[in-house]
Amino acid sequence: MNTSDAMSLSAALLAAAGSLVEDIHNGVTARGYTDLRPTHGFVFTRLAPSGATVTEIAEHLGFTRQAASQIVDDLERKGYVERRPHPDDARARLVVLTEQGWRCTAAADSAAAEAVEPWVELLGEKRLLALRDELLRLAPAGPIRPSW
Repeated sequence: MNTSDAMSLSAALLAAAGSLVEDIHNGVTARGYTDLRPTHGFVFTRLAPSGATVTEIAEHLGFTRQAASQIVDDLERKGYVERRPHPDDARARLVVLTEQGWRCTAAADSAAAEAVEPWVELLGEKRLLALRDELLRLAPAGPIRPSW
C-alpha cells in the first residue's frame, strides 16, 4: 500500500471512530444524561459487568491512577458509581455502577445502535458485519480507550 493510501485509510478510520464516539455521546445526552463526557463512557465499559479498582480503570484508560481517581470521584458525586469493599482484597475498593450508571449504560447501548444505523443503510447489514469481523481481526486485544 502506498503512503497516500495508508494515510487516507488512517484518516477514514479515525474519522469514523471519532464520529461514532460523538454520535453515541450525543445520543446519551439526548436521553437525559447531560452531565457526562465521552471519557466517562470508556470508564463505564470497564466497570460493566462486575466493577474495577481505580488502578484497573487507570490501566484501561491509559491514564495515571490520580487522573482515574478524579474521574471516579466525579462519577461518584454525580451518582453513577459507588465504591464498595473489594471482595478479594481488603486494602482495595471496588468501583461499581449504581442503578443510575446501569440506566446510562443502557442508554449508551441504544445510542450506539442508533449511531450505526446510517452505516447499515449505506453499506447494508451483511457488508457492515463483514467489516466488523475484519476490524476485529486488525484491532489489538485489550481495552477500548480514548485516543485523545
